[in-house]
Amino acid sequence: MPKSLYAGIRDVPDFPRPGILFKDITPLLLDPTLFRRATQLLLEPVRSQQIDKIVAIESRGFIFGAPLAMELGAGLVPARKKGKLPWKTHQVEYALEYGTDTIEIHRDAIRRGERVLIVDDLLATGGTASATVQAVERAGGVIVGVSVLIELKDLDGRSKLDGTEIHTVLSYPLAPGE
Repeated sequence: MPKSLYAGIRDVPDFPRPGILFKDITPLLLDPTLFRRATQLLLEPVRSQQIDKIVAIESRGFIFGAPLAMELGAGLVPARKKGKLPWKTHQVEYALEYGTDTIEIHRDAIRRGERVLIVDDLLATGGTASATVQAVERAGGVIVGVSVLIELKDLDGRSKLDGTEIHTVLSYPLAPGE
């Protein structure tokens, strides 16, 4: 993994609540070289594949989804929290640590059989990504994979995406030598 990209991630303790170590991508975004490299690394594993739509998960997924969609010549579909989209939606409710949340995509955003890459900044517990996969499948889309900048391996989000191709650029905790 590219060490320089790790330098662009800032740890913020106790955000958004006590006990959480937040991975802040703002320093990476402020550096055009790091931002470009991160985007290129997200693109690498799918560049040669046919991708019809990029589904970018609210909100930091939008930052990476937009340049990927432009580079691949794909449409960009925002996946948002309940009540944020102005049209008819596919909704999937998913469990949080305390309670539930809902992810939505527009019903007319994905046509049956279209090939879809889901993009976000972070894979943690996998709840949001799994719900987004379900929403895309309800719309008739074919999941090509899920691409994220950061994966928090200890939270085992991959287990909720069983059978889905997952690509991560940076992983925490760091492997020996990283």
